[in-house]
Amino acid sequence: MPGMTLVDATRVEALERELDAFNADLPALKEFILPGGSPAAAACHLARTICRRAERRIVTLARTEQVGTDLISYINRLSDLLFVVARVLAREAGGSEVMWQSDRTSR
Repeated sequence: MPGMTLVDATRVEALERELDAFNADLPALKEFILPGGSPAAAACHLARTICRRAERRIVTLARTEQVGTDLISYINRLSDLLFVVARVLAREAGGSEVMWQSDRTSR
């Protein structure tokens, strides 16, 4: 809505704190993770892809309409948070993270 600010920097900062807290106990990533690990983790991966789609559409909208940069940052951080929560849920369910392996022999 024109003139309305529903998402501001404090909400982005709150997401970043949550992201840091969930990410603190996870091992660093050196490879891409394939979606899955547990049903709850898979649901988070799906929600993350929907967030990314929304982010792309908001960026496209920002080309023609005034859109707050905090909104774009918020959606971006939300998708990152969903990714990290998916990793946490997969580990808590005893599942493992499936790492993407490139087929280097076919090159």
